[in-house]
Amino acid sequence: MSLTNRILISLALMALAGFAVLLNPILDRVERQYLEATEEPMVDVAEILAALLSHQGGHAILAPEAWRSGMESVKAKPLNAKIYNLMKDKVLMDFYITDAAGRLIYDSGVVGQVGEDFSIYLDVARTLRGEYGARSSRLDEADPTSSVMYVGAPIVNDGEIIGVLTVYKPQRSMLLFIIETKQRLIRLGLLAVGLVLLLGWLLSKWVTQPLRRLTAYAAAVSRGERPPAPVMPGRHLRILGESTEAMREALENRKYVESYVQSLTHEMKSPIAGIRGAAELLQEDLPAAKRTQFLANIELESARLQNLVDQLLALASLENRTELGDPVEIELSALIRRIVNHHESSRLNKKIHFELQLSDECRVEGERFLLETALNNLLQNAIDFSPLEGRIEIRAWLEGRQVAISICDEGPGIPEFALERIFDRFYSLPRPHSERRSSGLGLCFAREAVELHRGSLQVGNRQQQAGAEAVIRLPQL
Repeated sequence: MSLTNRILISLALMALAGFAVLLNPILDRVERQYLEATEEPMVDVAEILAALLSHQGGHAILAPEAWRSGMESVKAKPLNAKIYNLMKDKVLMDFYITDAAGRLIYDSGVVGQVGEDFSIYLDVARTLRGEYGARSSRLDEADPTSSVMYVGAPIVNDGEIIGVLTVYKPQRSMLLFIIETKQRLIRLGLLAVGLVLLLGWLLSKWVTQPLRRLTAYAAAVSRGERPPAPVMPGRHLRILGESTEAMREALENRKYVESYVQSLTHEMKSPIAGIRGAAELLQEDLPAAKRTQFLANIELESARLQNLVDQLLALASLENRTELGDPVEIELSALIRRIVNHHESSRLNKKIHFELQLSDECRVEGERFLLETALNNLLQNAIDFSPLEGRIEIRAWLEGRQVAISICDEGPGIPEFALERIFDRFYSLPRPHSERRSSGLGLCFAREAVELHRGSLQVGNRQQQAGAEAVIRLPQL
């Protein structure tokens, strides 16, 4: 599992856990809060109505006729009151009156019958004892929405409680407010979780982006590439990036030395054996012609060793560089023509025809010596593998914001088994005519020089006809 997914899953779990821990008690509190808000004005109404009855005088409690007719009128009257999202179409609050013994005297609703004993209910019993009397009871025990709230107030005469007036109201009318509030809280909670996840995703991207760059860098190094070291933010990540780069250099240098020693030893065996054999033979009594031949062999093999050492030094110096020295503007068409003229002798010896298609707009910024050496090595390979009277095509053109250079020959092409090794140091194929091999450093040098110029070099076989093709792409000036 990726680090980004780990961070997102962790934040999602924490957000959901926090959402559940925080929202559950809030949702529970919402219902209670609405009930408290409803009960408080019911206390006022009950006390006001009880106070009105307390001043009618005497110990006999009777519901005034005006109250009876008024309640019947108000229940028959249609309402059109829009309270936020609730459309109220009738009065839902009622009241009943009981005497000092708790027997029902009057009920504006349908709770009980006149004369019924209500002293068993908390609102009546507690109020008669001089306490705060309130209760909530279900009309249907199986239906939690059938609860009715009751609030009682004492009817007093000469300091004596002579009865109770209880105001009651069904809770069903508050359900819409409660449900709407709960739904709104849940939506806000889910939105908060979504925002946390979004911020977590952005945070994970911000945290893992440097690690992804470092991972891509390590993968490129493992493929044998030489990418620039990534710039890491923060002290710890910067130290990690610098340590990774230092480790790469240490491992690369160790592998580089080991590979060079093995390859160099292999390449030097042949000329050293030739020099040693010729020297041993020269110690014997030989004819002058043979001595001249063996001395020529010693000179040839010595020159071969010297060329190998020079190329190794040039390649080692190039591989240790990370940027250009003093880049200048280079007109590639002129540079290519000069390189072609340098190989005029090869043109005459093998009767090779050079076909040039060069655009004068191809200009790059770089080191002239490195690019000239790279192009010279590629052209020399094309000449070595070209048949007699063959044709070599050299083109240079603009390709978007890049300059492309192509060198094609009509030789046998590159065998399938060698395509993946042509850039290896000291690896070379025998030339068709002489069967001799080169040092195997030319293509490696060319690629290093092109990549130092932030370009790319591709070598492969031509698609439509026989021969090999080398393509260089460099940033346009």
